[in-house]
Amino acid sequence: MTKEDIQNIRSEYQAASLSEKDANADPIKQFDKWFNEALKAEVQEPTAMTLATATHDGRPSARIVLMKGFNDTGFVFYTNYLSRKGKEIAKNPLGSLLFFWGTLERQVRIEGTIEKVSKEESEQYFHSRPKGSQVGAVVSPQSQEIADRDGLEEKWKETEAQFSDKEVPKPSYWGGYILKPRLIEFWQGRPNRLHDRILYKKIDNKNWKKVRLAP
Repeated sequence: MTKEDIQNIRSEYQAASLSEKDANADPIKQFDKWFNEALKAEVQEPTAMTLATATHDGRPSARIVLMKGFNDTGFVFYTNYLSRKGKEIAKNPLGSLLFFWGTLERQVRIEGTIEKVSKEESEQYFHSRPKGSQVGAVVSPQSQEIADRDGLEEKWKETEAQFSDKEVPKPSYWGGYILKPRLIEFWQGRPNRLHDRILYKKIDNKNWKKVRLAP
């Protein structure tokens, strides 16, 4: 494929619109509305979100994680605390999330601070997961170099057998985070690249300011 072929790849967005009048005054309620519409539309992996973090000196990295809950406080995900993202969060707790629901021609961009959820909440979620996933969390030294896949799978089999008839303990290095938003932007694709962008900026503990951004 040529450079020109790549440059000519484009879609015209015309599925919907988003006005200041129609957007809820509360961005969490607006997110709930859009999220339920994504579920209804059977968007593939509707909970998938890009999580961007950075080192203490500003070197960014990003990856896809799955949202495991949201409320007025923020957006929750789970991971290994010793992973690259966990180490970056420990030194620089600022991060951003990005949802992209292509079928609906929508994005939601969120910026805020990241904190660990309680140990009790992490325990509860860990034991709600399929047992194979629990074992996987125990045996995988996430983000670290390993010799090969065979060794990882052998360790999984050994650990799975060890806990075949008992509960898998949650590792101390595994648990949840919550991103507490200070900015939330809703993006709706529109014709001629004149997209709708409604941004919410947190002004105190309860209130948000809603503005329109140029596309």
